[in-house]
Amino acid sequence: MFTIIGIMFGGIGMGYLFRNIAVIPKLGVGISYTIYLLLFLLGISVGTNETIMKNLGTLGVEAFLIAFAGTLGSIFAAWGVYRFFYRKKGVDT
Repeated sequence: MFTIIGIMFGGIGMGYLFRNIAVIPKLGVGISYTIYLLLFLLGISVGTNETIMKNLGTLGVEAFLIAFAGTLGSIFAAWGVYRFFYRKKGVDT
């Protein structure tokens, strides 16, 4: 996990250093297609894993609950940040 986070921060640093190179902003389309390919290959990997396929019903419910809770938490956090930082003084919303 730390390796992945380290690679990501290394990429952020490299992007910041090379941000003025003309070809870097044009990489977005290629990166999108690469991500699509990786997701497709991940789907193949999941589809061929018998353990995951047998427990997909249970895993699907758990994944939905985690995603729902994460989304709900993000909404409440955004609401709290808005009320604390961006609401005009004296206006009650």
